Amino acid sequence: MAASTRNAREAKRRIQQMEAKRELRREQETRRKRDNIIAVAAGTAAVLLAVVLQLTTFSGNPTEEEFAAAEAGLSSPSASATPTAPATNGPNIPAADTAAGKVFTGELKLNTGTIGVELDGSKAPQAAAVFKSLSDQGYYAGSTCHRLTTGETFGLLQCGSKTGDSSGDPNYNWGPLENTPTDNTYPAGTIAVARTGDNAYGNGTQFFVVYKDTVIPADSAGGYTVVGKVTSGLDVVTNIAAAGITPGAGATDGAPVEPVTIDSFSLK
Repeated sequence: MAASTRNAREAKRRIQQMEAKRELRREQETRRKRDNIIAVAAGTAAVLLAVVLQLTTFSGNPTEEEFAAAEAGLSSPSASATPTAPATNGPNIPAADTAAGKVFTGELKLNTGTIGVELDGSKAPQAAAVFKSLSDQGYYAGSTCHRLTTGETFGLLQCGSKTGDSSGDPNYNWGPLENTPTDNTYPAGTIAVARTGDNAYGNGTQFFVVYKDTVIPADSAGGYTVVGKVTSGLDVVTNIAAAGITPGAGATDGAPVEPVTIDSFSLK
């Protein structure tokens, strides 16, 4: 594919993302709650992109200057994306080789029930190493599953928040992305890693459990790392979803009606 064609497509994609962010900013200005909530307007590209952005802690909304620059880039065949500085993991992040080739099994105990899990260090060694290390430290005890989505093709429970929202630990970020779906589809039972938008090294301590087949369009960094799967107890999550979302939040994206906390997360 010619470089000019790739660059034009990249610029167009950036504009679509910025349109989605700008729409979200307008939505946020009319809401009283600050949680990451989107109003679903099915069938538009902006909404699909907004869904991706909402999986994570929000990166900043685009300025009008940034939006204009993206539009200019689309019209220029020589436009190219801004180079990304090399990213590396800090000393507090466990090495991928501690989990490479290994499979970890265990239990995610919620206040609503127990979920059997399996993490695959062959397909996602860095992610498996991180979650094995965090679980061994008892990091997740007392943390929350603060976010539930109930869209027709977007059903997940996001967990691992110490603060009760999508803000992660600023001192615990890592990468790269691993085992991301090529078709942007996350089957029911998938366990994947939440991250900040457009950042392959924006993974943190939060993860999400998919309870029905879900489509999440990739952003500029790619998809979301699939670290494992549910082996039993997926009905625990579907029951949480069936209870619904807290009134006053988004129709299909918000806090669960029944507060969900993690009692323990063990892996061996």
